[in-house]
Amino acid sequence: MANLSWLILFLFVSYASGCDQCVLSKASVITKASTLSSGVCGYGSLALNFNGGHVAAGVPSLYKDGAGCGACFQIRCKNSGLCSKAGTKVIMTDVNKSNNSSDFVLSSRALRAMALHGKDQQILKLGVVDVEYKRIPCDYKGQNLAVRVEETSKNPGYLAINILYQGGQTEIVAIDIARVGSTNWSFMNRKYGAVWETTKYPGPGPLQFRFVVTSGFDGKNVWAQNVLPANWKAGVTYDSKVQIDDIALQGCTPCADSHWN
Repeated sequence: MANLSWLILFLFVSYASGCDQCVLSKASVITKASTLSSGVCGYGSLALNFNGGHVAAGVPSLYKDGAGCGACFQIRCKNSGLCSKAGTKVIMTDVNKSNNSSDFVLSSRALRAMALHGKDQQILKLGVVDVEYKRIPCDYKGQNLAVRVEETSKNPGYLAINILYQGGQTEIVAIDIARVGSTNWSFMNRKYGAVWETTKYPGPGPLQFRFVVTSGFDGKNVWAQNVLPANWKAGVTYDSKVQIDDIALQGCTPCADSHWN
């Protein structure tokens, strides 16, 4: 928790690119004591284990009413005397509404990872830095998409789930649910962030899910069969046995440096 207690607020003023793949910006640095682990994506303490604690809050245009939860970004500062060319990867776990001109709030661990060896404290002290960032595919090293049953769920009657380990460069925009063996699908509602709920419980028995996944301009249905057992329990995470790893096809000019290609 200590490493996440310092947050770095980057105030971005875009000056160069209209391409989502590589955004060049001016950044002011502000520190405050807070945490990203309790962000509105709903990951809670699990966020502390994401990507070694390299997590971030993104502006509403990146958060996308929760569809951006779990998205991965590569970010680096442009001060070559203090910062590495590779920068660091962050996973979005919260929305940043503190300033309309701010794109990200980064955990201290993520900010320091951008620095050259021994120069992380100097980055913390900077008042203004140049940065660039782009969205990249998330890679969970073979980890299947997981469904965590929220503590507020009651079997039967009410089900709320949180989606974990969403790979690729994707967004889940809709979820349907049905009993295993049934074709009577009902839709779930996004409660907030990565949390979905339904009060139209499909009835007794194991449950299957159908995820509507988009990647760039493309979309598809991903069918996860027999995910929740009939006796599912609140607070437990279940393996969907499917992986989502699509990568958006971008028509953008990549950043000039080969580290971003």
